[in-house]
This record gives sequence, C-alpha cells and structure tokens, in this order.
Amino acid sequence: MKVSITKLIGVLCLAAAPAAMAQACPEKNVLYFQAFPPGGESDLSARHQQVVLKKKCPAIDTIIQYKAGAGGALMWTQMNQLPADGSNVVGINLPHIVFQPIEGQVQYKTGDITPAFWFHYTPDILVVHEQSPIKNFQDFVKAAKADPGKLSLGGSGSNSANHAAHERLNAAFGIKTIYVPFKGTGDMATAVLGQQVSGAMTYVPFAVNNKTKMRPLAVAMDKRHPLMPDVPTFKELGVDWVDGAYRGIGVPRGTSPEARKKVSDLWRALNVDPEMKELAANSGFELINVGVEEMEGFMKDKVKLYTEGAARLNFGAKK
Repeated sequence: MKVSITKLIGVLCLAAAPAAMAQACPEKNVLYFQAFPPGGESDLSARHQQVVLKKKCPAIDTIIQYKAGAGGALMWTQMNQLPADGSNVVGINLPHIVFQPIEGQVQYKTGDITPAFWFHYTPDILVVHEQSPIKNFQDFVKAAKADPGKLSLGGSGSNSANHAAHERLNAAFGIKTIYVPFKGTGDMATAVLGQQVSGAMTYVPFAVNNKTKMRPLAVAMDKRHPLMPDVPTFKELGVDWVDGAYRGIGVPRGTSPEARKKVSDLWRALNVDPEMKELAANSGFELINVGVEEMEGFMKDKVKLYTEGAARLNFGAKK
C-alpha cells in the first residue's frame, strides 16, 4: 500500500508540474511600455526580457511600445491610465521617478508610481569619443579647468541619474562642464558618436556596446568592471562614488495585489534564468532582484537617499 501511495503521489506531482509552469506564464500577451526611445539601456533590457520570456512562455508575446518624452515623465504621467489587468507593464527608473517630482516640472508624484520589480542596476561612467585628445581622467580634469564651460557632456534626460552624476562630477573635482540632456541614451549616442558633444556622463552598457568608438575614463563602481579592467573607479580617483541608475517595471495603480505579485514573480523568474544572466553580463548590466516582498523597504531607502541627493544638487530650488 505504501508503494502504491508513493507512486500515486509521484504521478500526481508529474501531472501537476506542467500546470504549475503554465500558471507562471501570463494569460495573455504582455504590453511593455517604454518611457525612453529605442536604442538605450531600457530598450536593451526589455529586448533581453522579451527573448527569455518567449523561451519560458512560447504562447505569449511581449509587445514593446514606446512613449518617450520629458526624460521618461510623459509615460510615467500616463501609466495609471493603462488597463490595470496585470498584462500592462511600464519600464521605470530610479532616481528619475524621485528627482523629477522634486524638480517640479512633471505632472506625477513618486507615490503615483507602483513598482512591481527592480531587475538591474547600471553604474555611472564618464566617456569621451575614441578620437578625443583626452586620453585619461587626468587629461579630462586638466582640460575642464583650463577652459571652464567648454567641455559638454551628453546624458539621458534632465533631472535624471545622468544629470545628477554630471553635477556630482563637477562638484567633486572642482570643474565646470555643460550638461546636454537627450530624450534617452539612444538619441544621446548619435550626438556622442558624431562628436557633437565632448563626451557623455552615461551608463556602463553604453561604453560596453560602443567599446571600439568610446574611451571610458572613470566608472562609479566598488571595483573595476571586468569588461573594462583598465578603467579606474572614481574611488581610485579619490571620490567615494558608487552609483548609477536602477531599472524596473511598474504597473498601473489599480492593478490588484495578486496581479502585481504575479508580475513580480514572473520578472524574478526571468532574472534568474541563465540566459538572462549571460545577456546582462555581456551588456554591462548588474542584475538585482527586488520584488513586491522587498519593495517597501527598498523604496523607502531610495526615496530618502535621492531626496537628500536632490537637495545637495539644488533640484527644486526654484519652487
């Protein structure tokens, strides 16, 4: 009898396994809205997720749609108007969703955004064109001090992680460079590669994906990046600077807790997939896993950190 029961349990478990796997997949296609134009880090990460989700759930398509503008604020202002059915997700970014409302030129508040999962982090990096006469960070500082305001650095959006990093760069090293905001990294790349600006305060994936065209000068990491072992960290250059941008997905505010949890669990499953880990590593993304279980504490810490940072950078000083 014991053997029969054991066999029966085994059969039931095998029968239940496909159902459990199927249940983890969305019931219908995922509409994945991007707040930045094609070609940037947010788009690249969405394309990675699209590939891995298709492998895990062959019957489901991830339909990526773009609504770029105002450094992401156009999409984030409208995201709560999307159907709250669990199939609509929106790419979101930190510190953008904290900085922008503080600055005061957007129509949403940080509390209007409902994060479901934060999936990776991209460190800040300073780059110049490969043909630039600036060969290293010391050359950069020397050039900036010799002619204040002459060097211009592109970045993704106003009141964004790139903008904050640019202001931090100027303050930390006593220099004056000009920040030139673009709609997203994709648009910025055209200007940087065309040498319309002196360089960029951007993210590691941009440097990795353009390694034959860009010269990275310094990176905001604890240790040197394995794909760029010759590039010093800002810590090596005397500034305790480990920072960048976090990317995740949010859902419309009316999405049920159960549907939000399903989205969170699905993205966690994508993030731990070996193919995702390889794609991320090759592109310079640092994977993290912050789902609904960790969300309250994570957001509390980040809002405090970036609110303090915004005060130091005088964001919202005109209000």
